Amino acid sequence: MREFLQILFQNEGHEIVTSADVKSALRQCQQNNFDLVISDLKLPDGSGLEVLSWVSEHQAETQVILLTAYASTQNAVEAMRLGAYDYQIKPVKVDEIKALSEKALEKVRLLRENRELSEELRGSKLKHAFVAQSPKMNRVLKIIRKVARVNTSVLIEGESGTGKELVSRSIHQGSPRHQNKFVAINCGAIPEALIESELFGHGAGSFTGAVKDRAGLFEAANRGTLLLDEVGELPPSVQVKLLRVLQERSVRRVGEEGERPVDVRIIAATNRDLEEMVGNGTFREDLFYRLNVVKIRVPPLRERSADIPILAQSFVLQYAKELGKPISEISRDAMKALCAYPFPGNVRELENYIQRAVTLAPGKVIGVDDLPDQVSVRKSRQLDEVFYFPQEGLELEVRLKEIERRYIDEALKRSGGVKKNAASLLGLSFRSFRYRLQKLDHSESGDSLE
Repeated sequence: MREFLQILFQNEGHEIVTSADVKSALRQCQQNNFDLVISDLKLPDGSGLEVLSWVSEHQAETQVILLTAYASTQNAVEAMRLGAYDYQIKPVKVDEIKALSEKALEKVRLLRENRELSEELRGSKLKHAFVAQSPKMNRVLKIIRKVARVNTSVLIEGESGTGKELVSRSIHQGSPRHQNKFVAINCGAIPEALIESELFGHGAGSFTGAVKDRAGLFEAANRGTLLLDEVGELPPSVQVKLLRVLQERSVRRVGEEGERPVDVRIIAATNRDLEEMVGNGTFREDLFYRLNVVKIRVPPLRERSADIPILAQSFVLQYAKELGKPISEISRDAMKALCAYPFPGNVRELENYIQRAVTLAPGKVIGVDDLPDQVSVRKSRQLDEVFYFPQEGLELEVRLKEIERRYIDEALKRSGGVKKNAASLLGLSFRSFRYRLQKLDHSESGDSLE
């Protein structure tokens, strides 16, 4: 029968794999993702229901048809309960098994199209969540899309206010876990005495005040995603226990002996340099490598100033709607002032300024006067410095060199002296940047830019 079905479906253009028993069938299923499994109910080493049960649990789109010479209501009910597409009574009729298989494969096609459409829709929502147009943020978005599909740990690095939690939520939303919980904890905001209980839970009577059993955040996020924000703030004792949870995939509540299995995807975020912390012994190296499977660096807003206009406009529309204000745009001068400001507080600071401006603006357009002094005054002062024209005149070439030098100095400062990154901040190739650097260095005696 097995050889007959193999020839039949090969003649229909399908790729076929065969197995003689449950053991080899399960091994094949673990190594391949089949569209359709056709199995006899009675096999030499067990039942086809074992194959059906495994496929239903691990490969949701795969359809299973059972064959049996002993049709009974009980068998049929059990097969359907375990997720069988249908079952056929032997001896098999060629036309019936072909027609049934075609219907099963059509269902597989529809399920796959539905999944791909859902992923596409989640991808479009993900793109919408990221209000950005800069090359650096587009690269971040591409990494998010790739890493979201696989169940691996992610480490997100970036300054405060850059949007690390938004990146984390986007990874969760684009993952197969998106229908389950996303749970976030700020590891630096919870007292050291309580962080272990918050993460792993505790049993009744395990410490003063523990009057009843309580599940921790790992259990709360089971089958979902857990964000460990500011993971660098975890005390060493908790780092050890976190590492064990990641290795064993189970948690032990404080004051209990037994282990509880958990299936949680871990995303860690930090504004600190964990590699440096590993070097000075304040963060465990083995835990760092467990968390740092894929690293995503979220650039600060000063490195992606091209995003400021689109971010500012999106915040205007958001808060105008929330506050019931008839404001829909930002004046040109106000936008120039925003784009010139370095935003040490990153996107969070920009959002705060726009919310303030929408609240205070008297008209329908946000002007420079509606922005905080540190933004508007800075812009005015910069314009005065750049365009100041003394009464006696000036040497244009000297003035332009001064301006160029100041921008290069600032770019080197922001990039920590890394010339390649400084060139990127100025929109220059590395060769062009190096040429300008050398030219200025030689033209200014005794004052090196290296």
